[in-house]
Amino acid sequence: MKKIDRYISILSWLAALAIVSCSPLKKANKSFEAGEFSTAIHQYKKAVKPNDPTSNYALAEAYRQSNQLKKAEPYYKVAIDNNIAEEKAYYYYAQALKSNGKETEAKKILTQYLDKGEDKDVVIWAQNELDNLNRMEEVRSMVNYFRVKSLDEINTPYAEYSPVYNNGYLYFTSNRDGGKTYKGTGTPFTDIYRARTKGAKVDIETLQALDENINTSDINEGSITLSENGRTMIFAKANSGKSSGTNEVNLYFTRYRNGKWSEARPLSINKRDAWDSCPALTADGTTLYFASNREGGYGGIDIYTAKLNRRGRWVDVRNMGAHINTPGNELFPYVGGTGVLYFASDGQPGYGGLDLFEATRGGGKEIIKNLGEPINSSSDDFGLYLFNPSRGFFTSNRKGGKGDDDIYTFVNDDPNLKIVNYYLSGSTLTPDENKKLQPLPNTKVLLVDEEDGIIDEQFTEVDGRYRFRVYSEENYYLIAEKENYFTTRIDFSTIGKSIDKSTLTEMVTNVEFKQDLPLNQIVIEKPIVLNNIYYDLNKANIKPAAAKELDKLVVIMKDNPEITIELSSHTDVRADHDYNMDLSQRRAESAVNYIISQGIEKDRIVAKGYGETKLIVEDAENEIEHQQNRRTEFKVIKYNARHVDEEEGDEEGDDEDTDDTDRFFSDLDEDTEN
Repeated sequence: MKKIDRYISILSWLAALAIVSCSPLKKANKSFEAGEFSTAIHQYKKAVKPNDPTSNYALAEAYRQSNQLKKAEPYYKVAIDNNIAEEKAYYYYAQALKSNGKETEAKKILTQYLDKGEDKDVVIWAQNELDNLNRMEEVRSMVNYFRVKSLDEINTPYAEYSPVYNNGYLYFTSNRDGGKTYKGTGTPFTDIYRARTKGAKVDIETLQALDENINTSDINEGSITLSENGRTMIFAKANSGKSSGTNEVNLYFTRYRNGKWSEARPLSINKRDAWDSCPALTADGTTLYFASNREGGYGGIDIYTAKLNRRGRWVDVRNMGAHINTPGNELFPYVGGTGVLYFASDGQPGYGGLDLFEATRGGGKEIIKNLGEPINSSSDDFGLYLFNPSRGFFTSNRKGGKGDDDIYTFVNDDPNLKIVNYYLSGSTLTPDENKKLQPLPNTKVLLVDEEDGIIDEQFTEVDGRYRFRVYSEENYYLIAEKENYFTTRIDFSTIGKSIDKSTLTEMVTNVEFKQDLPLNQIVIEKPIVLNNIYYDLNKANIKPAAAKELDKLVVIMKDNPEITIELSSHTDVRADHDYNMDLSQRRAESAVNYIISQGIEKDRIVAKGYGETKLIVEDAENEIEHQQNRRTEFKVIKYNARHVDEEEGDEEGDDEDTDDTDRFFSDLDEDTEN
């Protein structure tokens, strides 16, 4: 597979194109601009001049864009030796050197560039690459137990990549059947295939391309992901075959009905003029990982997530952040049942080209690890899929294969391989008229880290149930919110609750934690007592113990920005009326001022002293009853309902070409064979 044009966005070419304008190069420039890199290579080779920086750089770029970076090395060198003005040449030259095993030379060229570089973006790329090269000794020292083997039954001299196993079938993408030529690479267009398999034992007699509702003869179909039952497929597809398609790739979905796949339709999360590809579903089908070069990322291509709402629409698209994404390219995400994110990157410390990495979480940190050799090589390694925790498939165009991209199998012989999955589940509840807790469905629940970063979120089911994957030795907040209810925030921690893997006998162990989330309905003018708000006799200053209680109200105010409250102070009857009114007002104002000092807007809270005018116990006879009357309360006096529902984060709106629940994950009474 020629991934650079299919999976790497075309970086700005305008500067070089403006320079390369002499007549013999016009055709080559036109081919390059159209994304026809294979054609451009042949044209540039005829027109290139020995010591001309511009034409040599143009040829090097054509090689890079057609995923032949190793061949680009000498042409980048000529361009740099002859003082090419384009600073990106230094960065790409270093990458070409690295892919050819020349790490020392790559470090040297990056260091030279960083001493004089002026393009801020390229400086960031170059520094990141130099840092990665300086970490390679550490990467090589890591021990792993992988064994790899070419899947010879599948591989051909053509490209086979992105294997996915589902219900007895191995799915993959390939251009093995020839046909029309894709001018971006000079190779045939790709289609999606499948064959029956038992693990790595493929029944090649069952190999077939998927039907015409998925495959199109003059358009590239890319990598796929399937729901657990195999009836829903999401896959990448270019919108036309007339150019490289790098900004024309979208995600599509189809359902298996009546013995065939339905007409493919685009997902609502696709961005116009962006490259959206490499889909990967979680086992429960509620989270979609994908790669995109949309605006707002960290570099070329980044990995994103989206959530499936109750209406069957993909919403709440989030970039996975700077721990995963780099100034380079991150793509081909995969999440199995082990809680590990696998992905390919050329921006993390690697051996050259795309390398495979795993991202694990624990102790509040994300740990990125290169899978090492023999999984990785100086060539492109990507598209990993686990058959089980110790076995799987991946793709590589390394030396020794049958040609282009090949599918490989791997076995992890690590004697200490033990997987512990931690889950946190519970229900959202609310009291009924008898103060008995009942399930509260369709409530948004968020799992948040200590810095208020959202780790995951979902809407509860009809029975109020939710379930998150959590990680060892971390502190969390659980936040539940629903329209017309106070948002609830509860602390939860896995610190001290981790299992010692050395005591385990099974390869996979699941640990379940429980935490219910009660929510109270917002009722205007209903008083709510703040417990343990005590003042010194005849004084209004806030004591430390009272401050802790008021801090809880601060959290409520921050979590419920749509409410305005009255905070009231009350006294008992053991002083005259005017004194009690004055004292209670001062105490209420003191509490309000404290809350405002914690960042709450002053126009959202009103202080009111009631003295002894609103007694709970009218004829108090002892200190306990008097204390009931000496209280601090708050009540909501204004509520601007904030619509909290599953459509948040959906920027596309409703239209005919977007997803709906009927197309996702509903059980069918029709064919189960796919």
